[in-house]
Amino acid sequence: MSTEPVRRRPGGRSAKVRSAVTAATVELLAESGLDKLSIAEVAARAGVHETSIYRRWKTRERLVLDSMIELSDELLAVPDTGSLRGDLVALGQRIVGYGTSPLGSALVRSLAAHDNDADVARIRHEFWENRLTVAEVMTERAKARGELPAHVPGRTLLELFVSPIHFRLLLTRQPVDSRYLELIADTTVAGVTALPPRREAP
Repeated sequence: MSTEPVRRRPGGRSAKVRSAVTAATVELLAESGLDKLSIAEVAARAGVHETSIYRRWKTRERLVLDSMIELSDELLAVPDTGSLRGDLVALGQRIVGYGTSPLGSALVRSLAAHDNDADVARIRHEFWENRLTVAEVMTERAKARGELPAHVPGRTLLELFVSPIHFRLLLTRQPVDSRYLELIADTTVAGVTALPPRREAP
């Protein structure tokens, strides 16, 4: 599958076509899963020609990835509360809201059902690479404000914070309320802040 950067929101009629296609893709993915998703069905629901979809996205997998990123940009936008703790808690609340929604739950089930599929693995990898890269702006802002030491790996911090949320949402099905989000935010920040700078190998 191509790893070329995803093109972001052109204007005018092209934007309307893009929006209709990505919305149709997400809906069909949630309804019937990846194995039954076809470009023809997406085109029919979006009211566009199949050639328009192939011209822009080339492959079904690229379309699915782009559509999921588009949805996450909308529903999981990176917050800017003025503090790292506030940003983490706000992001956690958005993840919980998405993960417990009918659409979010259906998408997770759809991809989990094809856990050993190579195409799904690539989609999942690229999706999380995109999400973590976008979210790293929170840790960069925190470093600029002096909340985090410069040597703290931002991606590791985000992984440590997000993992307990997904553990509860997907495995134990325990509630994830604001108190829990505040607890893991404080624990994560305290833990990574205490890390000493890594020494370079001699």
